[in-house]
Amino acid sequence: MEQTTTTSRAMACDRRAVHRWRVFQLNRLGIVGTLAEEYADRLDWHEVARLVRKGCPPELALHIVS
Repeated sequence: MEQTTTTSRAMACDRRAVHRWRVFQLNRLGIVGTLAEEYADRLDWHEVARLVRKGCPPELALHIVS
């Protein structure tokens, strides 16, 4: 049982770290904090980045990808 609990905690910690990293990436693209938090786990930030690099405004790119 202890192994399962330890594994579950580690996975939760990893998920939080990945979420924070995705939020950071969306912030770098110009997506404000609250939107970045909301969408970080719901879309592929690489797709947003691709559109932004082509000149699409960040919030429009977010809308298109979501």
